[in-house]
Amino acid sequence: MTIGKAVIVKQLPEHLGAQQSQAFFRELAPLLASDRPRLVFDFTAVRHLDSAGVELLLQCMEEAMKRNGDLKLAAVSPQLAVILEMTRVDRLFEIFPNSADAVESFHRFPAQSLKTEAASPRSSLSSGSGKQD
Repeated sequence: MTIGKAVIVKQLPEHLGAQQSQAFFRELAPLLASDRPRLVFDFTAVRHLDSAGVELLLQCMEEAMKRNGDLKLAAVSPQLAVILEMTRVDRLFEIFPNSADAVESFHRFPAQSLKTEAASPRSSLSSGSGKQD
């Protein structure tokens, strides 16, 4: 039996602006440089998020994906969710109500989504587009 790599939960600072984002990214750099980083950003304490904070999220996601890792968000308040939606960043992240659910999602095998994906190509092939060459 193989035990998966640990999931790291990072508490984000209350104010996620330019200065805090730079410091936070420096702190995360070693984690993001590891093979297949698995991170959860906990937004519980975050009260302010500006464009530098959004850029931080995108930069961290990019670095994690370069190394076949993933970054998930947790405990995003409704006010911050609006910012993520307005910037369309919400579409790039899996967002969970709390850190425990986000961590658990790394350990779940997405069997249902695999079944859905496997069924989709067959059903589209069998129904066809109605056009013939």
